Amino acid sequence: MTGMSSGIWHITYLDMTIRILMALLLGGIIGFEREINNHAAGFRTHILVCVGSATIMLLSIYGFGDFANEPNVRMDPARLAAQVITGIGFLGAGAIIRTGSYVSGLTTAASIWVVAGIGLCVGAGFYFGAVLVTFLVLVSLFVFQKWEKYMLRKYRRHEMNIKMYDRQEILGQIVEELGEQDIQIYELLVQSNHKTEEHLETIIVRLSVKLPRENKIVNAVNRIYNYDDVLSIEISNLFNLSKKLN
Repeated sequence: MTGMSSGIWHITYLDMTIRILMALLLGGIIGFEREINNHAAGFRTHILVCVGSATIMLLSIYGFGDFANEPNVRMDPARLAAQVITGIGFLGAGAIIRTGSYVSGLTTAASIWVVAGIGLCVGAGFYFGAVLVTFLVLVSLFVFQKWEKYMLRKYRRHEMNIKMYDRQEILGQIVEELGEQDIQIYELLVQSNHKTEEHLETIIVRLSVKLPRENKIVNAVNRIYNYDDVLSIEISNLFNLSKKLN
């Protein structure tokens, strides 16, 4: 391959530079969104994935152009690209974290996978597809994220765990407090926990709730947490507050 040659199996150095820089730009745009939201795979990771994918695509198409005219050689531009799509899975898997029943990092893993696809598009010169996908990914990460949070808060049930001393009257006050903040309770389960050094029985109250606006959630948590008999409050994906036992 020469810097000034052209043709279906050859590319100029200028075109190659443009494609690599475009991969850097598009991957960096998506990575920047992940970075400002404090995700494990951020700005530099997405740039490296996109630039690397574009490089492999360029290699797959043009790296063996000198052998194109050989009678026993069959050129297959997709051979290395297919391996990128398969191999990028290990990097995405590293961004997925499981904590109990909660799994995080799936969106970041998906963004790494799609950035690899964008890099392949740029490397192949499929600019329109690369730019269009980048735009749609940004819409998904920015716009759909806010819409998803709104819909989840409106329709999704959350698990609320309250660890407290075994005081039945306090439990009634907690239920009343939640009702005043428009927090709907669907299930309530009381589990015996253990005795403290003061020989006081502790229980864990597990509630399945639907949460209203954020300010009402904060108000309810703050009020309940101020009860002397309440030791900790946890709401799945939202709050995790605890007091030290004396």
